[in-house]
Amino acid sequence: MVIGQIIANGILMGFIYALVAVGLTLTWGVMDIINFAHGEFLMISMYTAFWMFSLFALDPLAALPVCIAIIFVLGIITYSGIIKRVINAPGLTALLATFGFSMFLKNLAQYLWTPNYRYINDAFVSGKSISLGGIVIGMPQVVAAAASIILTIVIMAFMDRTRTGKAIQATALNKNTALLMGINTEKMYAITFGLSGACVGAAGALMATFFPIYPASGALYSVIAFVIVALGGFGNIKGALFGGLIIGLTEALGGFFLGTQFKYALVFLIYLVVIQVRPKGLFGW
Repeated sequence: MVIGQIIANGILMGFIYALVAVGLTLTWGVMDIINFAHGEFLMISMYTAFWMFSLFALDPLAALPVCIAIIFVLGIITYSGIIKRVINAPGLTALLATFGFSMFLKNLAQYLWTPNYRYINDAFVSGKSISLGGIVIGMPQVVAAAASIILTIVIMAFMDRTRTGKAIQATALNKNTALLMGINTEKMYAITFGLSGACVGAAGALMATFFPIYPASGALYSVIAFVIVALGGFGNIKGALFGGLIIGLTEALGGFFLGTQFKYALVFLIYLVVIQVRPKGLFGW
């Protein structure tokens, strides 16, 4: 029964991690850029949910569209103000630019809101749980995982079944060919960064119901998202979904059998093994 509980928790966290990773895999796969500020986008979304709840008594689930919209716009602003100017620069310029932006956002949050931990304890799902066959699962995690699955499916459908999604994929495959086909690649890049922000914005609002909120809260999840994307395959949304499940289960089972101090060591060990066998990830091509 205990193992069942651990596996259930790992699966739920895996789906939530997957949504965070989907945002990163979009920018990485389409633009070949690692957005180091990805975790800080998550942190800002968590703070947005917190302040919407504290100031306007708006539940994080009700504030979900607001968080998505704000981080979507932040993503577009990040592309227009930073990425667009360095995307063709040599070496690690783009990487360093996003790293610098992440430091700016983290320190700005610390200046505005102090390093103190904040919590949303009275949300609609707070303190509630469901029991399935003796396995007790927190309602915040269930709702967050369910919403993550739905949003991931929506993103997959958008990419595969809409003209804009197909244009983004064409831009990712070959920018010059996409230009010859009349696709506005700059617009596709901006939309991609916006969608990336929307994914992590949704994840932040959902995670704010059961994780502490503080300026450095996004750093760990940024690293986890990187590992998931590398495992699943760069630019592969389905790979991010399965990679999230692998990492969620590894983290949960590793923490149970080896101790919480070793769970991330096991996560990175599996990552190293996979990239040795499949350098482009499990679903890479």
